[in-house]
Amino acid sequence: MSWTTLVRFPAASLDGMSGGFGFPFGCVAAVVAVVLADVAGATRQPWYALVTLVPVVLLTVVWSSVTAAIGVAVVAWALDSGFVLGRAGELRFDTASALTAGVLGAAVVVGLLARARPRVPVRVPAPRRPAAVEAPRTVSPVG
Repeated sequence: MSWTTLVRFPAASLDGMSGGFGFPFGCVAAVVAVVLADVAGATRQPWYALVTLVPVVLLTVVWSSVTAAIGVAVVAWALDSGFVLGRAGELRFDTASALTAGVLGAAVVVGLLARARPRVPVRVPAPRRPAAVEAPRTVSPVG
């Protein structure tokens, strides 16, 4: 293992999910988000589910591929339509589910725009050089 491999490895691991892991991770996160929203009362207040699902979709689009994010948005819509707006997993195709689809689609677009923004490198200033200090002059005895 070379020195450049050791340096590149941490940077590559912070660059996002790779290897097709984004879609399964996003789906599990969407299920957890819907369960938490349901426990909080999302069947009475359906926007609770959107509050938990939109960050899941945003993080998936930023940290994974676009294809995985679109898939997670579709799964999130199905979970919301089937278990929050409807009951027992039956998908609903009405105004509320269309609004949910629009909000999740907007989350994908916002995530794509956030991902496409130019990354500005951080400028680290050069270290200061220590100032040259002159030795104090000693007074020579006269005499």
